[in-house]
Amino acid sequence: MLSIDKLSRVPIYEQVIEQVEMKIRLGDFAEGALLPSVRALSVTLEVNPNTLQKAYAELERRGLCRSAPGNGRFVSAGARDIIAHGMREKLRAFGALAAQLHSEGATMKELHGAVEEAAGAGAKGRTTDD
Repeated sequence: MLSIDKLSRVPIYEQVIEQVEMKIRLGDFAEGALLPSVRALSVTLEVNPNTLQKAYAELERRGLCRSAPGNGRFVSAGARDIIAHGMREKLRAFGALAAQLHSEGATMKELHGAVEEAAGAGAKGRTTDD
């Protein structure tokens, strides 16, 4: 199931989006799988249903889920590919930024340190292979 950190500076709806994307990427939510209902999730997470509706609407906008009125929301076919494509785009942008920083004088040690620090801050609850 999903979990949120109510003390985080990251808005709750963004935490939900990130976790659903991760669960799709890892295969925990397979294509065609029924996502938890807004109502059930709002009770479990103790969050306003409108917040979850906003997260689900964004996931649908990104093509990661589809709504079937009266039946719930399901993970879209190709959702993992959409997420993988987005990750490749982010890695390309990251590579370009790292190259720019290196050309401006950042050392490889500094770049590695920045990556390790960022990965450590974002790795709560994940393994090193995620």
